[in-house]
Amino acid sequence: MPIEIKMPALSPTMEEGTLAKWLVKPGDEIQAGDIMAEIETDKATMEFEAVDEGTLVSISVEEGTENVKVGTVIAVLAEEGEDADAAAAAPAPAPAPNSAPSPSDDGPAATPTARKLAEANGIDLNSITGTGPGGKITKGDVEAAGGSSATDSAPAPAPAPTLSTSGDRIVASPLAKRIAAQRGIDLSTVTGSGPNGRIVKADVESAQPGTAPAAAPAASAAAPTPAPTPQLGGDLDAPYEEQKLNNVRKVIARRLTEAKQTVPHIYLTVDVQLDALLKLRSQLNASLEPDGVKLSVNDLLIKALARALKRVPKCNVSFQGDTLHQYTREDVSVAVAAPSGLITPIIRDAGRKGLAEISTEMKELANKARDGKLQPHEYQGGTASLSNLGMFGTKQFDAVINPPQGMILAVGAGEQRPVVKDGALAVATVMSATGSFDHRAIDGADGAQLMQAFQQLCENPMGLVV
Repeated sequence: MPIEIKMPALSPTMEEGTLAKWLVKPGDEIQAGDIMAEIETDKATMEFEAVDEGTLVSISVEEGTENVKVGTVIAVLAEEGEDADAAAAAPAPAPAPNSAPSPSDDGPAATPTARKLAEANGIDLNSITGTGPGGKITKGDVEAAGGSSATDSAPAPAPAPTLSTSGDRIVASPLAKRIAAQRGIDLSTVTGSGPNGRIVKADVESAQPGTAPAAAPAASAAAPTPAPTPQLGGDLDAPYEEQKLNNVRKVIARRLTEAKQTVPHIYLTVDVQLDALLKLRSQLNASLEPDGVKLSVNDLLIKALARALKRVPKCNVSFQGDTLHQYTREDVSVAVAAPSGLITPIIRDAGRKGLAEISTEMKELANKARDGKLQPHEYQGGTASLSNLGMFGTKQFDAVINPPQGMILAVGAGEQRPVVKDGALAVATVMSATGSFDHRAIDGADGAQLMQAFQQLCENPMGLVV
């Protein structure tokens, strides 16, 4: 019997995702372990591997479909030896969760993307034969139909926009109305070229902004045209391009809002002299060059934070309501800027790992993060975080805690500053570091001890290699 391929839960917190891209097509032979699709979860874009074998009969959810619930049927396989035609004739799986109902009980079945495209171009779906599962009309069917299939079978366009029986409503697509509002175009002056005189996107784009009705009374013609209301509200009357939030950005927005609303932050800043650490890094890189390892300053800071947490274990905790979780291992989450948004791969047990191992692992994780290839175990967890914006010249900043972690260290740029050494003025390379602490779990004195330990480890860096 046909095998239903369902939207997988690719992370413990995933409830829905975006089917970003299909890597197979109907008729392909699928083997267990084959990569079938790329799915955007609440954390990253991940590859979806097949667990069953057979022939791909149909795809139920088009690529690009958002908000697909976990468990939704996204494709159908025919088992080995099964008649693919018979499997294709089996009852179609339930539609994707964001599929729109037909405009009427006897209207044609079509995907949401196909409906939007047809509406934007004034195409009558009744004139199109669907090639999707169960005869459903797909985006490709609408694109193949172009504008002619709709207008050939539809009544001839009316010379003026069609009005409702009350005579006060203009028939126009939602997209045409939105463009008209943005450009200050009076729809009553636009002649529709869509079915039954419907005004479509192309009609509005070819119209002149601010045109008044030709037959309007003198009083109306003299009245000023109301200014268009900005789509995003407020008084931001400026050009813009609307961009949908991806799943990663949605999670970032939700979690950081919750963090600032529910976690009482306390901020502690120290200035760290980096000259000794930079000298040690130069020496270590010279010795590690034959091994192809090159330490970054960030690698040493990861190690320094991990060792500081080991020295001050009261800061290696998380608040859990009526209890605290005291961690016995230092797993440092490191903020990485990826195209989809901020993500924090983890250097696990960083306090016990050597600098060369941390450096190699961090480079691999950062590359996977930027490519959207991190696996859940590589970014879920962590007992504390490190965010470094020094490479951008940022002098000092306060980072937002990533719950349920109890702290995050924000690192700025190292720069030449005047300092006092042995009672005399001197110049040193100084970096400002700010710790953000969850005050429910970590007292100010304990946070200050952690910052002091971090400072001492950076200024006396031999503690990082022994």
